[in-house]
Amino acid sequence: MSRPRVTLVCDSENWGGAEVYLTHLLRRAAGLGWDAGLVAAAPLASRFADIVPAGRLTAVPLARHTADAPAVRTAVAAGRPDVVLVNLVDPGSNAAAVAAAQAVAPAVGVLHLAGDTGSGPDRARLATLYARLAAVLTPATAARPRLIADLGLPPGRVAVVPNGVDIPAAPAGPAGNRVPRVGALGRLTAQKGFDVLAAAVRELAGRGVPVEVVIGGAGREEERLRAAATGLPVRFPGFVDDARAFLAGLDLFCLSSRHEALPLVLLEAMSEGLPCVATDVGDVRVAVGEAAVVVPPTDPLALADALGELLADPDRRAELGRRARGRAERDFNADRMARRTFALLARAAGRCPAGPRR
Repeated sequence: MSRPRVTLVCDSENWGGAEVYLTHLLRRAAGLGWDAGLVAAAPLASRFADIVPAGRLTAVPLARHTADAPAVRTAVAAGRPDVVLVNLVDPGSNAAAVAAAQAVAPAVGVLHLAGDTGSGPDRARLATLYARLAAVLTPATAARPRLIADLGLPPGRVAVVPNGVDIPAAPAGPAGNRVPRVGALGRLTAQKGFDVLAAAVRELAGRGVPVEVVIGGAGREEERLRAAATGLPVRFPGFVDDARAFLAGLDLFCLSSRHEALPLVLLEAMSEGLPCVATDVGDVRVAVGEAAVVVPPTDPLALADALGELLADPDRRAELGRRARGRAERDFNADRMARRTFALLARAAGRCPAGPRR
């Protein structure tokens, strides 16, 4: 009996946690009995070249925010999949790619950020589109009731599969810099709250707290963020290719986001045994438990207080790092995430009749 075939669709122009999620699935597909291929928007396709088997990677024009995606449909159909997994940046922006996938085979959407479901006719069109999905996955429990309420999805078709990361055998742990180094990593956009982190650092500097801060990433807010950090001990090294190397230089990790689901970068920092301060967004508080310090979003004083307390207490930093590593090992291994995801894809492929194969 031939192995089931799955085509993953990446309709995004920026590299982030949602795209790293796909790499975890692609690396584990064969070991879980699947033949996997990828249809990726041209801006990111080359980044997957070392992961996808030869002949199973197709670059297509970006379809996000467009009305139709014929190139995506043609590329998906060429892979003759039993099921298609479409990576969703937010509920509506990848609608054309979703429709293209649905025209070929049963489709499963992975919604990484709840986002805006619109209103009136726009929401009705989105609800119709999502109703044709075999299943919708989300890493955050808070997104599930919203999908059910806003888009009318049957509860049995919305599944929560928490994110997972590679768990390093030898975690880096706190770097032990003479001046403690706080790090943050992500796209330089308003969502990530790096301006809030800069305001917290300004508060710490006013208190005379010794600290260095490094904010890795690239994005449209870079110029504004650099201006906000003028005169502060903050560096912007640009896009980070090697997250592990970046995290290895830190004593403390900070997630300052305004909204998230369950961000992979936080789980990666925890897996390295780093003490973490994170904002109370998405499933963060439930996910980290007592293994990290959680503060309200968009509150620079609360963030400064939490960072300042940990910067002054290396023993507590070490203890939090141990807790974080243990939590990541127990709950957030990418192997577990992939097994659950491929099991759901198998059910979707078996339950729904396959579309035309061209």
